[in-house]
Amino acid sequence: MEKNKVAVIGAGLMGNGIAQACATAGYDVVNIDTFEAAIEKSKATVEKLFSRKVAKGSMTEEKKAEILGRLTYSQNFEDVKGAFLVVEAVPEKIEIKKDTFKKVDELADAETIIVSNTSGLSISEIASVTNRPDKVMGAHFFYPAPVMKLLELVRGLVTSDETYDVVKEFAGKIGKTTVDAPEFPGFMVNRILVPMQNEAAFMVMECIYLQRFSWMYQYELFRCREIV
Repeated sequence: MEKNKVAVIGAGLMGNGIAQACATAGYDVVNIDTFEAAIEKSKATVEKLFSRKVAKGSMTEEKKAEILGRLTYSQNFEDVKGAFLVVEAVPEKIEIKKDTFKKVDELADAETIIVSNTSGLSISEIASVTNRPDKVMGAHFFYPAPVMKLLELVRGLVTSDETYDVVKEFAGKIGKTTVDAPEFPGFMVNRILVPMQNEAAFMVMECIYLQRFSWMYQYELFRCREIV
């Protein structure tokens, strides 16, 4: 199979960005979404972004036309045919992802690899609804996908070495720096990020408490002086 066509399922913030990154890297990309409004918004977002780059001089009109010429949109899941790689970027709900993988598995070529952009759901569970669990793995992009360099690669229980090698090579071609993450909830980055965010919230809470305590202390001290 010629490794040049990529299908991205989902035209939201992540799917739109992943499709941009792939098209910019030279891949022929079809961004698939069942909602026409999402597709139209995605088209407008890409056009506005690239037009801004042209206005700033960081991209030529020719380059813009070249990239947009490689980026198409569809509401039909059958357009995954011919893609060597399908990237799922639908909402972070396991049932939605499993339903998406089941549809793609039925329509994609037998050799096609399917990856999920999940930020922490089980790759093995998602892969279990397909007839190709060895060709399923996680590829967690970060927002905004065209800019952020990090990409978490997550293998399921039966992900093959060949699948991993193809996805890692693809990641390099779109300019990503990869890390191998264990198949645990939250993978690596979110397992670090969430406790850090919680600690920041605790610090704010403590600061507010101390401020209130300080005010109460000053008030009680004032009352004692008045009594004396």
